[in-house]
Amino acid sequence: MSNIDSHAWFKSSYSGAEGGQCIEVAAGAAGVFVRDSKSVAGPVLRVSREAWAGLVGLASEK
Repeated sequence: MSNIDSHAWFKSSYSGAEGGQCIEVAAGAAGVFVRDSKSVAGPVLRVSREAWAGLVGLASEK
């Protein structure tokens, strides 16, 4: 996997200032990376760009 620390991470727009339950995402050549914003050194999930687009599309239908 590429060096994910070099990617620009973006926090969810639904994240509160208190740092509640939220995620961060970063786009890279190998796909889209997702991590827990409260544990940035923890595990990272990598999904394909197509899978991420499908998830975002489903979420935006709600």
